[in-house]
Amino acid sequence: MKLHQDSSGALNTVTGYGADYVEINLVRHSGSILLLPDAPVVPWPISSFDQLSPELFAMLAGYAPEVVVFGSGDKLRFPHPRLTAGLTAKRIGVETMDFKAACRTYNILMAEGRKVAAALLIEA
Repeated sequence: MKLHQDSSGALNTVTGYGADYVEINLVRHSGSILLLPDAPVVPWPISSFDQLSPELFAMLAGYAPEVVVFGSGDKLRFPHPRLTAGLTAKRIGVETMDFKAACRTYNILMAEGRKVAAALLIEA
């Protein structure tokens, strides 16, 4: 799916996605990523839901977002609370949704000026 790019300056915007990729500012990424509005896109070293760990979610804590939008792949799957407990302890909310909904929600929250991060799982 192609999304229409809004004029959000130099902020990272999801401009398209498909079953095996996500486009950020028209640059295609074929693996899982961590996405923030004003930071470089970070590869997220995971290729399946079963590989989730507390350490993978902890990678986001240093960015201090208000909320993390977790795109759980092609279907909605919730991570065990112990996996996101480190973020919760730092008062960082975690919202889980399927990959496509996470891309759209990230764009909306980013455009509203929220301190949002997206953890987007692209399964191999």
